[in-house]
Amino acid sequence: MGGIASKGQLRMSFLRWAIVTVPLIVLLGFLAGRAVPVGSESAWYTSLVKPALTPPGWAFPVAWSTLYVLLGLALAMILNARGARGRGRAIALFAAQFVLNLAWTPLFFGAHRIGASVLVIVAMLLLSIAATFLFARIRRGAAWLMVPYMVWISFAGMLTYGIGRLNPEAETLVPTTRTSQML
Repeated sequence: MGGIASKGQLRMSFLRWAIVTVPLIVLLGFLAGRAVPVGSESAWYTSLVKPALTPPGWAFPVAWSTLYVLLGLALAMILNARGARGRGRAIALFAAQFVLNLAWTPLFFGAHRIGASVLVIVAMLLLSIAATFLFARIRRGAAWLMVPYMVWISFAGMLTYGIGRLNPEAETLVPTTRTSQML
């Protein structure tokens, strides 16, 4: 039976991909975020002066969870487009930018490398733009799902750069350890 798949079969194939890609991307993002203390859990980060546009702490996990779901759906759409021209390159660029995404949190919050973190975000943005253009050639919907991510990482890059400017000694700042003494 070598025919063209029906719309129902294509939809089910996409759903099978999405059942794998969405939880996988969310899980990897969660693990990267738990690798080191982040946000209010990080004494180093709480001691930094932040740009005025810095969102409240609760906004970051909400934004990233939403973006990871969108990324997982975009990837599922591309993985489902078997035989599409440029699919392999699109997946490779997506994977490369996602590896940088996962590396950013330990680099910024763990190693306190603000300058390197800005460079990682720039590379991540460039790779995600390239992946999005390739996604658009394969599935326009997948490309549109990447847009909020690119907007957010652009904003995150501006915040990171701003933190670096407001805290020129941040990379050498050693947070005070909080101890309690019981008498």
